[in-house]
Amino acid sequence: MSEKLVLAVPSKGRLQENANAFFARAGLAVQQARGARDYRGVLGGVDNVEVAFLSASEIVRNLASGAVHFGITGEDLVVEAEAQDKVELLTKLGFGHANVVVAVPQAWIDVRDMDDLDDVALSFRARRGMRMRVATKYVNTTRAFFRDHGVTDYHIVESLGATEGAPAAGLAEVIVDITSTGATLVANGLKVLDDGVILRSEANLVASVTAPWSPDLRETARQILARIAAEEEARSTRELVATLHSEPDGFAKSLDGFGARLRRRNADGRITMFAPKAQAPALADWLIGQGAEDVIVRQSDYVFTAKNPLYEKLVTRLGA
Repeated sequence: MSEKLVLAVPSKGRLQENANAFFARAGLAVQQARGARDYRGVLGGVDNVEVAFLSASEIVRNLASGAVHFGITGEDLVVEAEAQDKVELLTKLGFGHANVVVAVPQAWIDVRDMDDLDDVALSFRARRGMRMRVATKYVNTTRAFFRDHGVTDYHIVESLGATEGAPAAGLAEVIVDITSTGATLVANGLKVLDDGVILRSEANLVASVTAPWSPDLRETARQILARIAAEEEARSTRELVATLHSEPDGFAKSLDGFGARLRRRNADGRITMFAPKAQAPALADWLIGQGAEDVIVRQSDYVFTAKNPLYEKLVTRLGA
């Protein structure tokens, strides 16, 4: 094949480490051909894939333009770029957690929510003859959120540095920023409004809708997504094996109550089930109560199924 599926991953830091670990769990090792300074690589285990190492914001731009097919980036950046109509968020990855929030000075003790902030904005203009300033890197996200809450009397100050320091430096009264723990906001004398969490973001595997998707590239995507889906299924479920010489009434319905599904039933009464990881202990205890002498609970490396939910999600979005 001459054409390649292009996968964009973060070029440095914890995001790159976590992205590499995510693909490695699925048996898809990210390899940089000439070391850490090489901005192109390959994906072990699948032919016809080129890996591009980019910043998280560059990944969004390349996904939106169709220059890459898959990318690892934060939902916050997708929303800020207003790229939702050009990409598909295929699955959350469990790392890169952070919230985009509205924060005000802790000294504003009477300002607890967006309605209070609207009152402040109106009085600020009346008393000072100028609009309340909001420092942020999330310009589009801020405008949309403030509009939804009816806050209009403000001025955005685009932040180029540490946004949380803007109020103390006299550059703004309010900020919209991303935070993981909130500790930096507190250290800068700020608090998050009660209804001021705009977006709870984390890293996602994102597909481009505008990229060229030939039959060969779709097949490559299917192979990648099959491995990722199989690893996700194995990580989130447990296989249970037990012997029940007689099944209780409503057995199938009881399994449904645990979110479990029957995989196989042998003539000797041995049954194999899959259940959500969190439900496995309760299901095992219930099976003992129904007469099973022992229940084996084990984790699989991969669980491949005929139905590939991630690939189906991609194909549905592509419209074919």
